[in-house]
Amino acid sequence: MKKKVLFIIIIVLTLSLISFYRDRIENLTIDGTSLAQSQQNKSAFNIDKTAISSFFKQYPSLKKYQPDVTIIYKKRNFKSIWYNRTGLIEFADVLYTKANLLDEEGLNSRLPYKDKFDKLLYDKPINKLSQINTEIMLSTVYVFYAQKVFYGMDTKKIQETGWFIPRKNISYANLLDSLLVNPELLNRNENLVFDQYYKLRDVLKKYRQIEKEGGWNYIDSISQAEELKPNDSSKVIGQIRHWLTINGNLKRDSKLNIYDDEMMAGVLNFKKRNGFKVNYTITYRHIRQMNIPAEERIKTIMINMERCRWIDPKLANANEYVIINIPSFKLVYKKNGKKELESNVFLGQVITETAVFSANINSIVFSPYWNIPKSIIESELKVQMDNDKDYLTKHNIEWNNGNARQKPGINNSLGLVKFIFPNPNGIYLHDTPARNLFDMEYRTFSHGCINVQKAKELAIVILKDNPDWPIDKINNAMKGEKETTCMLKHKIPIHISYFTAWVNDSGEICFYNDIYLRDDHLVELLFSEDS
Repeated sequence: MKKKVLFIIIIVLTLSLISFYRDRIENLTIDGTSLAQSQQNKSAFNIDKTAISSFFKQYPSLKKYQPDVTIIYKKRNFKSIWYNRTGLIEFADVLYTKANLLDEEGLNSRLPYKDKFDKLLYDKPINKLSQINTEIMLSTVYVFYAQKVFYGMDTKKIQETGWFIPRKNISYANLLDSLLVNPELLNRNENLVFDQYYKLRDVLKKYRQIEKEGGWNYIDSISQAEELKPNDSSKVIGQIRHWLTINGNLKRDSKLNIYDDEMMAGVLNFKKRNGFKVNYTITYRHIRQMNIPAEERIKTIMINMERCRWIDPKLANANEYVIINIPSFKLVYKKNGKKELESNVFLGQVITETAVFSANINSIVFSPYWNIPKSIIESELKVQMDNDKDYLTKHNIEWNNGNARQKPGINNSLGLVKFIFPNPNGIYLHDTPARNLFDMEYRTFSHGCINVQKAKELAIVILKDNPDWPIDKINNAMKGEKETTCMLKHKIPIHISYFTAWVNDSGEICFYNDIYLRDDHLVELLFSEDS
């Protein structure tokens, strides 16, 4: 009897274990997909190149996406992506909805054949695409969306705008794998998209709401000679107060026409956010900036979101880097994710624009010579020499193997330190004896190089962990007596960028003047029919 009971117990336990492990096997995950789901997917059909070719002949406006669609299917051995045993997967509907909401991503694009695809997907069965064409259509919509949102316009168009920072590469096939596992990456993917993009996207939503509510009223202008200061009273001040409130510089609108303490704080915030000299004086130029309509601000946000699409997020994730934003006239040095230094800069004049590109700082030169470019010798130096025979002596300039150079010293045009990052533009960072120029709001004075207000501080913070370069040695090297070069142990990436809209660390939108007039051209490209 005991043996019979034991036998029954063994049978029951065996059956229980079989059931348990069968459930476990059915729910095992492979790259985020359950084995059960995987089996469903295996039941889907094949896609051949002939079907793909036929689809794009039928929808020629989508033909430019054919190569990437083909690559996606090739990676998957031409198996279908968007179907399982029960029909279209849920992500197909999510993707199609997102592709029809590109305005939320700061884009002015529309899905080709949208009306037709809507009918084919959602109308009566008699109007539906074949399963194969629906499959290829969804893959095409995916590439269309991913290219628009995650990659941006093609490289040739980007370079037309004067942007030469190396852009990221995207594998649409690998990205699709990630999205199928985690569809939330469709909404936010900071491993693929520069995080400033998402900050601008949030602000875009706010400004569209402001526009929907009527934007802001026009502020009456004042003369170029007139200034508004604390304790002044006028209708214009009340208008400015209202504008400051709508744009987030003041928490409330007291509707007073007096320039009081509360408004002073709002004016300071406005000036910090818009690249103006920080004081309490309001001039016609500030009012002119405020009178830019919400519609134009929205366009500015959109084109700067586009610039964000071009940037590889890895650039901002480097352990150490320098970034300059031309329109804000600012340099930032970051190390280990922390801002170590921020400095004002001045840049190239409109006729000698500072280029937008990336490079690597490999050395710091203390008390440098200035090897005067031949273009400056021809256009400026020879004229000065004709007018003053002692000009070279007065400015500490000598001839060296047929080239002119200015000797080290406190009046050297490069100041007492320069930072070298080899590049085809011949641009570098350097100090300057013209300290007064940093007090100006629009600082475009150079021949293209970047003049740094805190150049010495930048050298000190870069060399902080280098025992061979203590502060005393840096001070001695910067006496202007002898050129001394410090080769860096590790190259430091430097990125010279161009953003006219930027969300700061406090989440506030900053707008900067388009000093080289590059926004208009980008607007034309971004809002063109084939963008």
